[in-house]
Amino acid sequence: MPEVKSILREVLPKQGQLYMEDVPTMVLCKPKLLPLKSVTLEKLEKMQMEAQEAVKQQELALKEQVQQVLS
Repeated sequence: MPEVKSILREVLPKQGQLYMEDVPTMVLCKPKLLPLKSVTLEKLEKMQMEAQEAVKQQELALKEQVQQVLS
């Protein structure tokens, strides 16, 4: 890579004090995607749906038993 010559020349004072300011700049990072539902909420919903399915199956079985008894 060819060497680039600087247009500006560095000047360091021979007397006095040298000050340097460090100005913080804002650093942007990638956005973090958060789930709309938490894992715990999803587990609770799954358990609730399984319980509802079990109740429906029990109700269907009960209806079938009643129909068999009445027939």
